[in-house]
Amino acid sequence: MCAERRATPRRRHQGGFTLIEAIVAIVVIGVALAGLLLAVNASVRGSADPVLQRQLLAVAQQYMEEVQLQPWTPAANGAPAGCARDTFNDLLDYHGYSGSVCAVDGTAIAALAGTTVSISVADGTLGGVAAARRITVTVARGGQSITLTGWRTDHAS
Repeated sequence: MCAERRATPRRRHQGGFTLIEAIVAIVVIGVALAGLLLAVNASVRGSADPVLQRQLLAVAQQYMEEVQLQPWTPAANGAPAGCARDTFNDLLDYHGYSGSVCAVDGTAIAALAGTTVSISVADGTLGGVAAARRITVTVARGGQSITLTGWRTDHAS
C-alpha cells in the first residue's frame, strides 16, 4: 500500500499591515495633524494682535503727550489744513480732532495708513480740583482700538 502524502501548503509569515490596520493608522495620524494645525493656527493668529496693540498704544501715547503739553489758556490760531496740528496752540484746539494718523505738519505716515485717531477734551473735576480737563484719545485700526484717558489741570491758577 502506498500512502500518499498530501502536502498541506504551509503558510508563510508575511510582514506588513492589513488593510484595516493601515486605515486606522491613517485616521489616527489625520486626527493628530488636525489638532496640531488648530493649535498652530490659534497661536499664529494671536501673535500679530500684540504687535498691533503695542503700535496703537504707542500712537495713542504720542497724541496724549502732545495734547497734555499744550498751554491751558486758549489762544487765537489759524485753521489747520487736513490732519495737520501745527497751528494748534492750546489744549482746547484738540477737542473734536479726528482723522488719520499723520505728523504734526500734516505729512501722512505710510506705515500707519488705515489707522485713525480721535481726541476729545472736556472740562471736569479731578480730586476736588475744578480747573481740570479730561483728555480722551482713541486710536483704531482693523477692528481693534485702544483708548487712553488723561487729565490736565490748570496748575497756574
